[in-house]
Amino acid sequence: MFVATKDKPLATTITGSLPRPEWFTSGLDGRAFSIAMGDRIFREQYSDAVSVLINDQWRAGLDVVTDGDMRFDVDVGGRAWHGYLHDRMGGMSPAARHAAATGPRGREGTPGDILHEVSETRLPPRLVGPATRGHLEYTDIWKAAQRVTAKPVKLGSCCGQLVELLLENDYYGDRGEAVMALSAALNEEYHELADAGCPVIQLEEPCLHFSPDDEFGLSLATYVEAFNRETAGLRAKTEVWCHTCWGNPFAQKVESGYLYKPVLDHMAQLDVDVITFETAANGGAELAEIAAAIGKDKKICIGVIEHRTLQVERPEEVAALIRKALKHIEPERLILSTDCGFGRQGMSRVHAFYKMVALVWGANIVRQELGLAEAPIPAADKRFSFLYRTAS
Repeated sequence: MFVATKDKPLATTITGSLPRPEWFTSGLDGRAFSIAMGDRIFREQYSDAVSVLINDQWRAGLDVVTDGDMRFDVDVGGRAWHGYLHDRMGGMSPAARHAAATGPRGREGTPGDILHEVSETRLPPRLVGPATRGHLEYTDIWKAAQRVTAKPVKLGSCCGQLVELLLENDYYGDRGEAVMALSAALNEEYHELADAGCPVIQLEEPCLHFSPDDEFGLSLATYVEAFNRETAGLRAKTEVWCHTCWGNPFAQKVESGYLYKPVLDHMAQLDVDVITFETAANGGAELAEIAAAIGKDKKICIGVIEHRTLQVERPEEVAALIRKALKHIEPERLILSTDCGFGRQGMSRVHAFYKMVALVWGANIVRQELGLAEAPIPAADKRFSFLYRTAS
C-alpha cells in the first residue's frame, strides 16, 4: 500500500543511516530500547540526536525521512546493523567469537585488508532455541522519531536472511528451517509496527543479489520464500520497501564487480511496494534491465547519490541520472535516494548533509522540467545566508 509516496512523483529520501553527532556518546550497551530510554543521559542524547538529524533532512528538503539509525551503538564496521537483532531476538546465545577450522574467505580472511577488521569483530551468536522477536521494540523506536516531525518516518530493519547468514544454527534441522523461523518472528514485529501507524517499513538486505549461484548455501527460491514470509500481510497495512545494496562496512563495497541482472527475475517476485537499487556508483548502467524486470505494481527507488565518496555531487549530475532513469521508468513510479546509508563511520555529518541537499536540488531541476511542484530546500534559501544583506 502506497502511503508515504502516494501521489508523489520523484519522491526523495535516504536509505537510512546518518553519521552520529560527536556529542552523542551514550549507547544502548546491550539494553532494550525501552530500558535505555529510562536512563536520563541516554534519553536526552538519543532524543536530541534523532531530532537534529530529522531537522537536517527537513532543511535538505527530503520527502521521507529516517531516524538516522541512532539506535545503533558506536561499533566497528557497522556490526550493529545485524548485531542489534542478534543481541535482542529470542533464541540467541550471547554473541561470541567462535573458533573455526578455517577462517573466512577472500578479503575478510586476509589480514591487512580493511574487511578483515570487520570480520574479526562480527561476533556471531548461536541460535539455541526457537526464534522469537525478543525485545527489538521497533514500534517505540519509530514513535520516538515520528513524534518530532510531520514528515513520514521510514524505519529500516536488517532482514532475517542476513541475520541467519551471520549466526551459528544449533537448534533447527537445517538453514532453510532457521531462516523461515527468523522471518516469521520478524513478521510479527513488523505487524505491530504497521499497526502503530509506521508509514514505511524497509527490509534490508535480501541475500539474492549476493548469491546468484547459490553461493550462500540456500537457493534463490528459498530466499524469495523467506523474504515474502517476512513481509506477509504487511502491504495491506503500510508501504513496504526492500533495500538492496552491495555492502557498506567502513563505506566499502563488498563486491568488486556487481550486477543485478542475474537475479532481477527473483527480485521481481518479492512481496513489496518499492525495491531500491544502487545506481549512482555505476552511472545507472542497469536501469533499462531493472525497469523491464520490475512489475508495474511496484515503484523503483534508485540511488542518485554515492555514499562511499566524500565528493558532494553537483545538482546537475543528479538531474542527469534522473533523466536517464526517466527514459525507462515513469515519474510516478520513480523514487530518488542514496545508494546506501551514510553509515556511522567514514563520512562526516557535513558531507552527508550537503549530499542530501544535492539530491533534492537535482530532483527539483527535473521537477521543474516536468512541470511538477518543487520541494522547498531551507538550506538553499538565500534569506538565511550570512553572506547576503537586505538593502536598508
